[in-house]
Amino acid sequence: MLALPIFLDSLVTAWGAILISVTLILLFGEIIPQSVCSRYGLAIGATVAPFVQVLVWICFPVAYPISKLLDFLLGHGHVALFRRAELKTLVNLHGNEAGKGGELTHDETTIIAGALELSEKTAKDAMTPISETFAIDINAKLDRELMSLILEKGHSRVPVYYEHPTNIIGLVLVKNLLTVHPEDEVPVKSVTIRRIPRVQDTLPLYDILNEFQKGHSHMAVVVRQCNKTDQPPSSNSSRSPLPEVKVDIDGEKYPQENALRRKRSLKKWKSFPTSNDSFKSGSRSRKWSKGTDSDILHLNGSPLPQLPEEEEAVGIITMEDVIEELLQEEIFDETDHHYDDS
Repeated sequence: MLALPIFLDSLVTAWGAILISVTLILLFGEIIPQSVCSRYGLAIGATVAPFVQVLVWICFPVAYPISKLLDFLLGHGHVALFRRAELKTLVNLHGNEAGKGGELTHDETTIIAGALELSEKTAKDAMTPISETFAIDINAKLDRELMSLILEKGHSRVPVYYEHPTNIIGLVLVKNLLTVHPEDEVPVKSVTIRRIPRVQDTLPLYDILNEFQKGHSHMAVVVRQCNKTDQPPSSNSSRSPLPEVKVDIDGEKYPQENALRRKRSLKKWKSFPTSNDSFKSGSRSRKWSKGTDSDILHLNGSPLPQLPEEEEAVGIITMEDVIEELLQEEIFDETDHHYDDS
């Protein structure tokens, strides 16, 4: 390429040699290779890889000492890694909405950007404030009015509180209320109440998602540390986690229903395949083999659990809240009232 003007100078005039050489170099050395490789760069690179490997070995005796000398003088080069903001910008450039020929759709770029931002968001960014949460009292009765209110809200899980709405002690699955008749006015404490985990408001959403994936609960109470300086620190019980309260609700009130539930759970367990192939994933096999009785809140005449004095419940977070932050869009179900901007 560099000797082309000298060669053409003997054939044509000086300005003609410069014009022809510059045009040929620009056309065949810049424009055409970049146009072809921008679309088929990987295929071309894979095709000429053996030839390039041969050139590497041929140039190795000269290139290796020079590279070591440059590393000694200028320092070792670092691999170019992108930061989160740079990755989000790179993803947006590959979206088809950017007009640069990218193949990623709007939904794909939004989800990728949401996954990159999820580690920076905490529970307080996605939770529902406790003042806007629908919860029921454990001492309430499931009469027709309360059952109608639960159906009107349309939630699959309803938090249960004790004494005051900020003291959330568990949750009730609405599907467990299908066999409850409003005329019987069954107390809430007589139905199955599941334990509800507590998470700090500063906990990242990825950690909350990992907790939800364990299968114990898809709802958690968001608590915040309160610095109370007016009261001296008491015994170690104030800093210790809530005690495990053993209360057998089902066996106390409805022994027949409890026995029927055990039979159904046994049938459900037998319906799962028992071959070795079905238990290749260790985490899921451990989850199914573990009993669910530990997730049930048992009441045995013992005092109900309460939040420690240094903690304050500020909201409720669910699996749907975390998924909405990942999708960066609201998820509307059949019972949500969605009003269009128009």
